[in-house]
Order: sequence, then structure tokens, then C-alpha cells
Amino acid sequence: MSVSVTGTIRGMANRANPVFGAGAVLIPIVLFVAAVLFGTVEQLTYVHVMAGVLWTGIDLFMAMVLGPVLGGLDVEKRAAVFQRFTPKMAFLMPTLAFTTIFGGMVLAAQMGLLPGLAAWGGLFSVVAMGPALLAVGYQFDAFTDWRWLALFAVVVGGGAASLVTNLGTFAVPAAPILLALVIVSVLTITGFGILLPGEARMYLEMISEDPDADLIGAIGMRNAKLSGVQGVLQLSIVAVMVYIRWGGFGL
Repeated sequence: MSVSVTGTIRGMANRANPVFGAGAVLIPIVLFVAAVLFGTVEQLTYVHVMAGVLWTGIDLFMAMVLGPVLGGLDVEKRAAVFQRFTPKMAFLMPTLAFTTIFGGMVLAAQMGLLPGLAAWGGLFSVVAMGPALLAVGYQFDAFTDWRWLALFAVVVGGGAASLVTNLGTFAVPAAPILLALVIVSVLTITGFGILLPGEARMYLEMISEDPDADLIGAIGMRNAKLSGVQGVLQLSIVAVMVYIRWGGFGL
């Protein structure tokens, strides 16, 4: 990739407002780490649920409210909205997704519902993060870029190593937990492999010498529609969690 990754992140942070960008990333992550290392199961549950509520709510808002509104605007006005909206979402949504997903996995392990967390974490890195990174590499033609190669090796290679090393602790959880893991994997692939790269592509188009309003609007509308799919999948996980809670699984 010819574009500086660091420069891209810094530029998006400036457009998003540096205070907002830092808060959107640091607050959920710090709360998650604190709950895992020092908190109780109840506190980790709170962090997991609140991040999930925000993640799901924003996705549904984008699909059900923002999408139809933007669909009625002309291309230039639609692109103008996305130029202000996109940088903020690029920091907020991945952080909420990370906190929700990994908070849920750690919480399930602490409650005895996901045996062999290290092995499952490794498997998740391979089957979910691997395809997401491949999608990113494809969209940015980055398969020969050392930064993408290094990231892919750390995430997928590290995940495979964790899975093999902890294979003795691996066990298949109850069907509802397994279903939730499958849904989360789909959310990860679409979110980190399609939505987040779309945000980056819109930003790079915005700062180009001749921004293509049609392209910005098209990617923005695609992301808004895909957010609706994400929201439906997230609601399905809520349904699974309710079943686990009232189906005698101990949540």
C-alpha cells in the first residue's frame, strides 16, 4: 500500500475530532481490560452488554433511519454527510465490536460455558480474523505489503499456535454457545473485512485531489445496508443469550 497507515489513522482522527477518537477507543477498551483483570463477573457482564447494546443500536439506526434518509438525498449531499460521519464510525464501531465479542467469549469462559478459551480464541483468530484480513488485503491490493503480511502472520499464525498448544483443553460447548460463536464469526468477517475497509476507502477518497462523490456515496450506502444485516445478526445473538439465560444454562 502506498498510503501511510499511520498517516491515514491520524488523518481520520483529526476529521473525527481527536478527543472523540481517543475516547471512542480508550474508554471501552480500558473498561474491558479492567473488568477482565480486576472486576467481577457482573462487572464484565455490564461492559459486554453495554458495548453490545451500543453496537447493535447504532447498526440498526444506520440501516433503519440514516440509510433511508440518505437514500433520498442527491449524491453530493450524501457524500457530504459521509465525510463527517465516516471518520467517527471508523473509530467507534470496531472498538464496540471488539469489546462485545471478546468480552462475551471471556465471560462465557468465566461462567464455565466455553471450555478451553485459549484454544477457542486461537480457532476464532484463524476462521474469523483470517478471512477478514484476506478481504482487507484483497481490497487494498496488500498481499505483498510487509505490514499486511506481518499482521496476518501474527493474527492467524498466533491463533493457530494457540489452538495447537491448548488443543488438550478444547471442548465443544453447548449448541447455543456454538451458534453464538458462528454468528460472531460472521459479524467479524463482515465488520472487519468489509465495513471497516469501506470506511478507510471513503476516507482516502475524501482526501484525494479529486474526490469521487459517487464512490463515497455508494460505499456509504452499502455500509449502511450491511449495518442492517449486522444488526439482525446481533439481535439473533440476543435471542440466543435469552434462550441460554432461561433455558437452564446458568447465565
